[in-house]
Amino acid sequence: MRIQGPTGTAMAAASATPARRAPSGTFSVNEHTESSATKGPSAVRTFGGIDALIALQGVDDPLERRRQGVKRGRLALDALDELKIGLLGGTLTPATLNKLRSAAAFLKDNSGEAGLDGVLDEIELRVEVEIAKLSMR
Repeated sequence: MRIQGPTGTAMAAASATPARRAPSGTFSVNEHTESSATKGPSAVRTFGGIDALIALQGVDDPLERRRQGVKRGRLALDALDELKIGLLGGTLTPATLNKLRSAAAFLKDNSGEAGLDGVLDEIELRVEVEIAKLSMR
């Protein structure tokens, strides 16, 4: 039979509450101390948890916001070009109007850069004007 010594956690618990010796030299157990075996395992403590991860995902990089702003502007300009080609060729479709509306909805987000936001606002104004003109027909 193999006898194993006390583990590190049992030694730490034992050293925190030293056993008392009887004055007559006989062995006695302190009845007021709690055994380490009766204590349940403690829960693992986390710092931040899932809320911190979600908050970190919401933090945008300024370069990424600028890149997304430029992408939205290009999509809106492409939709305006498609509108121009459709008007000049006489082949304007309802899909073009839908594409303009979706481009206008995406232009409402700010990129965080004043110059780019100004250009995106002008593109958005032009898209809204074209939508209004097409809706009157």
